[in-house]
Amino acid sequence: MLMEEDLENKPCMLQDCLALQATEKSLHDVLVQQYPSSTNHLLTSSTKQNVEISDDFINHSSNSSTAARNWDDGSGWISLQDVLESFPVENTTLSVPNPFSSNGKGEIIDQERDSSFLIQPRELTEDGNDSTNGSRSKKDRQWEDGDYQEQGRSNKQTALYAAESEPPEMLDQVLLYQYQNSGSSLQESDQLKRRSGLRGSKGKRTGKKKMDDNRAVVDFQTLLTQCAKAVASYDTRTANEQLKLIRQHSSPHGDGTQRLAHYFANGLEERLIAAVPLYNPVSLFSYKMSAADLLKAYQTYIKACPFKLMSNIYANKTIFKLAEKVTRLHIIDFGILYGYQWPSLIQMLAKRPSGPPMLHITGIEFPQSGFRPSGRLEETGNRLAKYCKRFNVPFEYNFIAQSWDTIQYEDIKLDRDELTVVNCLYRLKNLHDETVINSPRDTVLKLIRRIIPDIFIHGVVNGAYNAPFFDIRFREALYYFSSLFDMFEETLPREDQQRLLYEQEMFGRDIINVIACEGSRRLERPETYKQWQIRNTRAGFKQLPLNLEIVKKVKNIVRLDYHEDFVVDEDGKWLLQGWKGRIIHAISCWKSA
Repeated sequence: MLMEEDLENKPCMLQDCLALQATEKSLHDVLVQQYPSSTNHLLTSSTKQNVEISDDFINHSSNSSTAARNWDDGSGWISLQDVLESFPVENTTLSVPNPFSSNGKGEIIDQERDSSFLIQPRELTEDGNDSTNGSRSKKDRQWEDGDYQEQGRSNKQTALYAAESEPPEMLDQVLLYQYQNSGSSLQESDQLKRRSGLRGSKGKRTGKKKMDDNRAVVDFQTLLTQCAKAVASYDTRTANEQLKLIRQHSSPHGDGTQRLAHYFANGLEERLIAAVPLYNPVSLFSYKMSAADLLKAYQTYIKACPFKLMSNIYANKTIFKLAEKVTRLHIIDFGILYGYQWPSLIQMLAKRPSGPPMLHITGIEFPQSGFRPSGRLEETGNRLAKYCKRFNVPFEYNFIAQSWDTIQYEDIKLDRDELTVVNCLYRLKNLHDETVINSPRDTVLKLIRRIIPDIFIHGVVNGAYNAPFFDIRFREALYYFSSLFDMFEETLPREDQQRLLYEQEMFGRDIINVIACEGSRRLERPETYKQWQIRNTRAGFKQLPLNLEIVKKVKNIVRLDYHEDFVVDEDGKWLLQGWKGRIIHAISCWKSA
């Protein structure tokens, strides 16, 4: 498979960042309990770097990693990276190669301090288990439990950077087809469903649905709810009996309801084994989904479901329309990850009659584990730089890898001559709310308001499973995820391996985190769009009206290319996306009041 980097051996950036986030919070909780008087002597660090690209040349301005060493301000965040950096390691200056070198050959860079750990990619067997040998799996689990610090100091690795003159074909298919080839790409998904013999055009079933014998005797929703009550009251005997019954009739390879029951049973089992609410399940982060796996699963997801694609289309077209006549455009992306949203916008800007503006992107993400907390953000910048080089769009890139609520106004390089856009799609759910002092969500919103963006594009996961009480949270999560599994059941064949991968590594992990984790370890904390309406207004934002022309275009794409049960609707100034009447995502635009 054509890939621009060695993505097969790199863990999924989102899961890696969230794993470190949970680990750091857990470490803080332990230190505060055991050494309350000494926590103020731990340091927090951030890594920032910028890459500037013009249409005539590419100049990498590399700054050696610097740590902003401030006393803990009581925000609750103590970086694990700081603990690792307390060990003496010789600081070296690295020369970053030009990713557009004309020879097209990769260069090996000696990474002493800035080495990153690579995880062997996993292949799913027929039963959905890891095909990696047992000894390696055991080693990885031990590493995840905290031994990786020692291995990181003793085993310095080298990283291979491949330089290519063009972005790979697979990335183009996933990232550039959105505005010009969406119909043909989605027709491929429809053909796959027809070949499976289960569904016809527009996702309609071609034959009478056959009743599964297991489904006839098991009411999973009732059984799961009863099991959750037993787990919550630590009734081990009853919980184990019900889990055994659920296991007999559920499967990751069955229909949507059976798969839903399988993953919820995983979460209940993790919570039951822990026997304490502050348990941090090892299995939650025991396997790190590779970036290549994520790309393949993402491609399958956007063929089957319009949510991510429609959000990107609405956001990018809104930005493009706003930037029709500007000469400098600055996008501050909270939760940039791999930057998959932006190649299509770059392509659109290149076709502007007056020529493309100077594009300045600031990518913000949580730090990743290892000795290079911002390494993947740098790779995201290189990826976007390649697209800008390809389409002759002047480009500047900055990134910030640290806890979002610790970012200062001065950390973001603002130029009032630029059109400033703040973009955050579906990631504020990973920040804590009022259950902790000085809500990180409100802190980030105040930072955004202080930036005074020309527009703030905010996408939210419309979930109500953020209740502090387990029984309410479990019930709401069951309702929410049942819609997602039903959606895949209607739009993808059961034997699709990418469907299995996405359900296991995305839905499955989120379910376990919601059910088995409490306190700072619970990172999945969505709120409904109406709750965000109140929160954003309270933070000093006013909502902007929807662009009806773009909304009409989005609705037409969904109507023509996706299953008829997908819903695109409006509520006030929110664009809603849902499945069979349940609202899954919502997006809206804001401006400082």
